[in-house]
Amino acid sequence: MRLRPLLRARAAGVVSLLLCVAFLAKNAAAAPPETRVCDAHKALLVEDQRGRPAFVWHDAAAKEWRPEGRAWDDTPTPFARLSVRAKGKVPGGVWLLSQHSAGLVFRFKTDAPTVRVRVTTGGSLAMPHMTAVGVSGVDLYARGEDSGGAWRWAGATKPSAKHTDAALFDGAKPLPREFALYLPLYNNTVALAVGVPAGSAFETLPPRPAKPLVFYGTSILHGCSASRPGMTIPALLGRWLDTPTVNLGFSGNGRMETALADVLGEIDAAAYVLDCLPNMHYGMPPAEVERRTLAFVKRLREKRPTTPVVLVEDRTLGNAWLLPRLQREHKQTRAAYRAAYAKLVAGGVKGLRYIAGDGLIGSDDEATIDASHLTDLGMWRQAKTLLPVLREYLPANAAAAGCAAGAVR
Repeated sequence: MRLRPLLRARAAGVVSLLLCVAFLAKNAAAAPPETRVCDAHKALLVEDQRGRPAFVWHDAAAKEWRPEGRAWDDTPTPFARLSVRAKGKVPGGVWLLSQHSAGLVFRFKTDAPTVRVRVTTGGSLAMPHMTAVGVSGVDLYARGEDSGGAWRWAGATKPSAKHTDAALFDGAKPLPREFALYLPLYNNTVALAVGVPAGSAFETLPPRPAKPLVFYGTSILHGCSASRPGMTIPALLGRWLDTPTVNLGFSGNGRMETALADVLGEIDAAAYVLDCLPNMHYGMPPAEVERRTLAFVKRLREKRPTTPVVLVEDRTLGNAWLLPRLQREHKQTRAAYRAAYAKLVAGGVKGLRYIAGDGLIGSDDEATIDASHLTDLGMWRQAKTLLPVLREYLPANAAAAGCAAGAVR
């Protein structure tokens, strides 16, 4: 007759156990990312002891492995974009955004069948108009015999936490390949390591010695809203032309302060591309647009008298066809920008080029995510517009190599 109480007790015990398991599972899922990463590393070590090949990790913060796209060595972190000397001289917003690792590329060679990464970022993973892959992911391209020598996409991380430990690809034929690993666009990279199976060849590659194409501007050059770090305008052109690029896009802060002309002037560039009008379009009187453009280019010319400078008008907002106010603003700011260009040319400033905004990203209004920021289609179209102009400023052999490597013509 005591069977029912016993069954009830056992049932209660089972329920209690299930609740405990559920609680532990919930708290494990909610554990800090550091805990989950450590557990993953421990599991990897256990698997290694069971016969799986161990991974050899290469720290991107090591001094001997310098990223391409970083124009200074005295940055506050290995993954920042401006020299410490710029702090206090450039606007605060520019300095803050210079901690983002946009445009930095770690190059290496390996014959590994698998490449893994461990990445730590410091800020928010995503934005409403840009996914976590573009904001906080790393993006890998490769070229080798099996790609016909052309850069081909190899893999990207899909971060769901500030710490990521993931394979970028697994199961490739063990052939020698060159790799370019693009860093997060809208996040500060805190730590990065690349892992390959023990026994695989691995060689870090230094930045190429060619003069870089230097891009200065707004959120569009910064990378918003590319799907992946390798899909920005500087990244696309870097692969198409097979040349180094420097990304100095600063979201909302490309406003042509002369302090930034001083910064750019420190870089011995193949050419400077100035695309600031999208940030000068809003709230800046046309007369100020003209004044800033004149002052910026003149200051840059003092630093670099002969380096080509390309002035790019703002892309046409995706819904400007519908809104007369936007049409007027485009017309006014572009007129001021063109007036500054005309005065510079008339004043004897050499080596300037001007690219109009109409048609820069097409005319079908399909190239933006929110009327302003570019999708991959918009990035590709603007890069293609710039391609023939920038090709002229590169040594003939470099431009030819870019074509041979699969550049868009």
